[in-house]
Amino acid sequence: MDDSDDPSPIEWNAWTPEIRATLMFVVDKFEVLLIKKLRGIGMGKINGPGGKIDPGESALQSAVRETQEELHVTPINPRKMGELFFAMTDLPDIHCHVYMAKEFEGTPTETDEAIPRWTRMDQIPYDLMWEDDKYWLPQMLEDNRTFEGRFCFEGERIRWKKLEFDVPMY
Repeated sequence: MDDSDDPSPIEWNAWTPEIRATLMFVVDKFEVLLIKKLRGIGMGKINGPGGKIDPGESALQSAVRETQEELHVTPINPRKMGELFFAMTDLPDIHCHVYMAKEFEGTPTETDEAIPRWTRMDQIPYDLMWEDDKYWLPQMLEDNRTFEGRFCFEGERIRWKKLEFDVPMY
């Protein structure tokens, strides 16, 4: 599904991200564990925990580690749900692996990186999040759909996007 009538301004086959990163969404029945990010890229925004993949670390290892560091929570049996590719004008380009876990250990705890907030899935504050989230997060959380998204951002606004759903994740 191509959401834009215009061709991509990026040659994605030749594109290389500057940052490899992860996001983790921990779900408990009708709520999702979100954070208010206190530092780094996206500071002040609401999102899932996550961050840069360290050298020698897999995307899954990074997603679990970042969730532990940011919230003192360990996701149990996380499932890869998607990949996001961000071409940015004001920030480094990012390739992000997205995971979801329906079980966890620990108590969500505020750290110097994040403030946890359980949020009902029908009350997710998309106006406080990155603009792309509203295009893929509801389908992932409510319908368990996998996805691949490519976004060109100018500042904090999407200038071009392409999303595909029900993409196999390995």
